Amino acid sequence: MFSHVMVGVNDLDRAKRFYDAVLGTLGAGPGFVDRHRVFWRSPDGGVFSASIPIDGQPATCANGATVGFRCESTEQADAWHAAGLANGGVSIEDPPGFREGPTGRMYLAYLRDPDGNKLCAMHRPK
Repeated sequence: MFSHVMVGVNDLDRAKRFYDAVLGTLGAGPGFVDRHRVFWRSPDGGVFSASIPIDGQPATCANGATVGFRCESTEQADAWHAAGLANGGVSIEDPPGFREGPTGRMYLAYLRDPDGNKLCAMHRPK
């Protein structure tokens, strides 16, 4: 359904360090940088990018928006979360763990990136 996800950032170097670490836990290689953006390709072909806003205004996070990343295990979600914390992210909401929701049981770990974008690592047990 989605071709890509892009979040706004104010510092490409800082964003690259953060997302190289976080997305590396999910199997993505280091990001490719162009003039205004950094791109990462996941092993399954999805594209995630971080961009300096093209309108020249500061990047701000969207209230109510969350970018979710699929994880193969609780251990991978925990590694994702730890990599984020070690690279300038901030843990938010409840600590990583299982939650029950309308779509069933899932393991969730939430972070804000250094620019305030809300991120979630999710594992659905089989």
